[in-house]
Amino acid sequence: MVMVAEKPIFPAHVKIVEMGPRDGLQNEKQPVSTEVKLDLVKRLIAAGEKHIEATAFVSPKWVPQMADHHEIMQGLKALDNSGDVMFPVLTPNLKGFEGALAGGAKEVAVFAAASESFSQKNINCSIAESLERFKPVIAAAKEQGILVRGYVSCVLGCPFEGEIAPEQVASVTKALYELGCYEISLGDTIGTGTPAKAQAMIKEVAKYVPINHLACHFHDTYGQALANLYACLELGVSTIDSSVAGIGGCPYAPGATGNVATEDVVYMLNGLGIETGIDLDKLVDAGVFISDALGRKPVSNAANALLSKRAVSLK
Repeated sequence: MVMVAEKPIFPAHVKIVEMGPRDGLQNEKQPVSTEVKLDLVKRLIAAGEKHIEATAFVSPKWVPQMADHHEIMQGLKALDNSGDVMFPVLTPNLKGFEGALAGGAKEVAVFAAASESFSQKNINCSIAESLERFKPVIAAAKEQGILVRGYVSCVLGCPFEGEIAPEQVASVTKALYELGCYEISLGDTIGTGTPAKAQAMIKEVAKYVPINHLACHFHDTYGQALANLYACLELGVSTIDSSVAGIGGCPYAPGATGNVATEDVVYMLNGLGIETGIDLDKLVDAGVFISDALGRKPVSNAANALLSKRAVSLK
């Protein structure tokens, strides 16, 4: 008699946090106009996206692509009349938070790392120092009733240190949660993770932070992002960061591709019967728009397959 394994119990709904306008575009060498960025956000909203990371209040010297953050914040006000779309913005320090607050932000994000080397390379300080920097930001946000999201990078590998122990990831995540981050996004920054390692990491972190306060932010460098996400969905993770058309990358991780494509994630979730509230066809159109602006095809298997299918049907 052949024994059949029990069907995994997946969450009924998954929250997608769209990374394209910020994480996706911030490392693009060619300038992307404010108008194009806002048009992208408009198209993502039309596709049903409700959580769109819009910009970063960082120094234009270090991230020139985000130099128009004030203009972006002004433009966002006209894009969501209902007020039910959240536009988290990255604020690495108190100065950045003050800029976001002046722009009307309702949610901000802080960025830590599970790797000491990556922390030094990326934000020029140790992990402990970064957490100290975040304390006044989170305190000020709490005073203003603004949500704070946390990021932990290099949770499944570091370009400088290699393997990262799940216990180290758990330690940083726990610290962010205790500081007041309502949700912590766990990033496989260089995309080296595999399903077993992803599950081991989530299980360790969940000892200290409730799983409904965790999100997965996986890059697809080795083609493992969807498999890793599936493995984490099995454990109850119900928030996924992704980037339309797979745009993005990491300047400190040579060869690292962008975050997993939102189109691929939505296609997989649709197949699992998991609700996202996102219209895949409109999402593909948004991906084509920004890919055309960047002069390349979408980095999404699902998008390219659906586009090919459309082309055949038009013949």
